[in-house]
Order: sequence, then C-alpha cells, then structure tokens
Amino acid sequence: MKPFDAKPLIRQTNPDVLIETHVAPQSRSDRVAFAFVKLLRFFADRFFNKRYGHRAVVLETVAAVPGMVGGLWQHLNALRSMRDDEGWIRTLLDEAENERMHLMTFIEIAKPNAFERFLVIAAQLIFYNFYFFLYLLAPRTAHRVVAYFEEEAVFSYTQYLAEVDAGRLENVPAPQIAIDYWQLPQDARLRDVIIAVRADEAEHRDVNHYFVNEIDRRADAGREPKGKQGLDDVKGDLERV
Repeated sequence: MKPFDAKPLIRQTNPDVLIETHVAPQSRSDRVAFAFVKLLRFFADRFFNKRYGHRAVVLETVAAVPGMVGGLWQHLNALRSMRDDEGWIRTLLDEAENERMHLMTFIEIAKPNAFERFLVIAAQLIFYNFYFFLYLLAPRTAHRVVAYFEEEAVFSYTQYLAEVDAGRLENVPAPQIAIDYWQLPQDARLRDVIIAVRADEAEHRDVNHYFVNEIDRRADAGREPKGKQGLDDVKGDLERV
C-alpha cells in the first residue's frame, strides 16, 4: 500500500463564474503588467494562429509556474514572519496544480510534436526565472501579470470554443484524465473540457486581481504618518508606483 493517496485529483466546474470581465490598469505597475501580457499575446497569436490545442500545451506550461512560485514565497514569508498565511499558500498551490492538469489534458488532445515539447522546456526555463525574481521584487505586479494573463486565457478559450461550435475544429471525445478531474460525464467531448478549463482560468483571474487589491489594502492599513514609515511600508509604496 502506498503511504499517500494516489487517487486522481478532482475539481468541480463553477458554472456561475463571470466569463467576460476586465480590470482596467490604474497604476504604472498595472500598465506595465498589462503591456507585458499583451506582448506575450501578440507573439502567441503570430506563432500558433488558430492551433488552440497546441497553444494551450505551451501556454499552460507557463501558466503553471506563478502559483508554485507564489506559494513558495508566501510559505517562506509566513515562516519568517511567524504569522498565518490567510489561505494564500493553499490557493496558489491549487492554482499551480490546476494549470498542470490543464496541460496534462491538452497533451492528450493536441499530441505535441518534438519542437513543441522543446518550446515547453524553453518557455518554462525562461519564464520561471523571470517570474521568480518578479515575485521577489514586486509581488503586486506579479499577481497583476497573472490576472491579465488569465484574462487573455479566458478570451483564447472562448475563441477555441467558437471554432469547435462552428465545426471548424473537431469536437473530439474528452480525455479520460479530464473526465476524472472535472467529474465530467463519460461521453463528454472537447467542448465540455474547454468550458471547464475556461471557468478555471476565470477563477484564477479573479483571485489574482483580489490578491492585488489585498496587497494594496495591507499597504494602506500599515502606512504610518509621514516621516515614520518603516521598511515594509516603503516597500509597499514602491510596489504601488
């Protein structure tokens, strides 16, 4: 008997999550995050065009990085400061695991070739190191990057769904790994998978926008009168620039 639970992970699709929503950039940090994500979107559109399954394989590899990096830093910060993490660690690690399951699902659907598998390795290597230092130096910006990244993911999966509904992409049977994970019917199709994944991305979008608001709230609550700010408050101010 294994000393751990080897049963497949399960997740329920949230049918009530708001799909079409956008948080407009307000600060310089927001605008930098938004511009960076739009730049990534530009290159993804040019490279993958309408090969949405292949796009998902590469981009979900990148999307699985922030939750793990953020969860690690929140874990270490909670240990250093000897305080409760208020659920951030669990939420971020769940996000990372969820994105990994997206990847496992679309590997079964898109069947990536050797070059695309190389892209997965290269993208992960570059993005992990970039995001690690971004989260270390500017966690507020890091969470906003993820939130805008997820906004784009929701839009991409909506386009993917439209292609399937129009008959331009085959509505193939859902992989068993997706059926088990999202507890879908045994006769579920690709369309059901896309809807489930899009709902996940919408949840991650909302959570990361919330994290930004919470970082701002903590910075405002901890700010002391001018001339008496501590190091943490100064860092908070810099984060909001």
